Amino acid sequence: MQKKNQSLPASIIASLRQRRNRPGTVPTGAVGRPGGTLVASYNVHKCVGVDGRFDPDRIGQVIREIAPDVIALQEADKRFGARHGLLDLARLKEETGLVPVPVESANAAAHGWHGNVVLFRQGLVRDVHQVSLPGLEPRGALVVDIDLESGAALRIVAAHLGLLRRSRSQQARMIIDLMRSRDERPTLLLGDLNEWRLGGRSALSALDAAFGAMPVPVPSFPAGLPLLALDRIIANRPEILSEVAVHDTPLARVASDHLPIKAFVDPALAALPVSGPEFMLVTPDVAPAAAITKPDEEAPFPIPAFSSGNGRGGSNRELVRKAGDQLKRAVKRTLRRPGPPQR
Repeated sequence: MQKKNQSLPASIIASLRQRRNRPGTVPTGAVGRPGGTLVASYNVHKCVGVDGRFDPDRIGQVIREIAPDVIALQEADKRFGARHGLLDLARLKEETGLVPVPVESANAAAHGWHGNVVLFRQGLVRDVHQVSLPGLEPRGALVVDIDLESGAALRIVAAHLGLLRRSRSQQARMIIDLMRSRDERPTLLLGDLNEWRLGGRSALSALDAAFGAMPVPVPSFPAGLPLLALDRIIANRPEILSEVAVHDTPLARVASDHLPIKAFVDPALAALPVSGPEFMLVTPDVAPAAAITKPDEEAPFPIPAFSSGNGRGGSNRELVRKAGDQLKRAVKRTLRRPGPPQR
């Protein structure tokens, strides 16, 4: 069993030792899928693979391999400048039947909100709420109420949390506040949460209030040799969700620096009577803007202003860069150590 308060190198070494027997890894050629609604999360790394190539087609192929009913993508838009989308959504729709949940954006070329995109097969969207998360980096989340053809009535919280631990703690608390402000509904949190710690030292401990104790997650980063469990799928009703698995295939190992993760939702347990506004049928050709809560309408959730340019904004960016570099160095140092003894 993994200790709950490990250092980063100890956590990496434990992942290496457990790699052979890890139940959450799905290799190439795994047997057919069980019943239920397949949900997934995938940080596509702006479509740049571990070989340094920008190749959106590879990302589309990995999504086709997964064949999800719902998938949350992170880093699907350029982060700076025009922030335009990087995927061929028309081709993805034609080949998989997946369509994006519509969002309001200042840039019509963007796929999602702060790089977060939720794709799903045809269903009923009740509401889309775009949230700016606090912290030193510009981060966001999508809160989507959706009824799928399988009968699953779900709330999806798709998020990409920050690199700094204090920012992640603030962001986790804001997600809890969001859930408390809305009607009760089976809820899945999908995304790259950038947290490898477990237990009391985890920046995600605030999520326990809504999701209960965090299950031991499966490592998904880096893609070539996954050691850290940065990506998560968790439910506020754990009984509706199967064990989370890593989608580990030769293509997935090179298409992005993260492996996708996936799990099945039991549609019978996730189906709830619904009330409130009339449903809106979302088809590949209709984007119901009326279902979207615009970012500037988020009055109950005050967002601290971000600094930019010179001065404090520059130092904030430097802190974030150092946090990312520290994580990369820790992985490299551990990989250079002698391997664990073979049993």
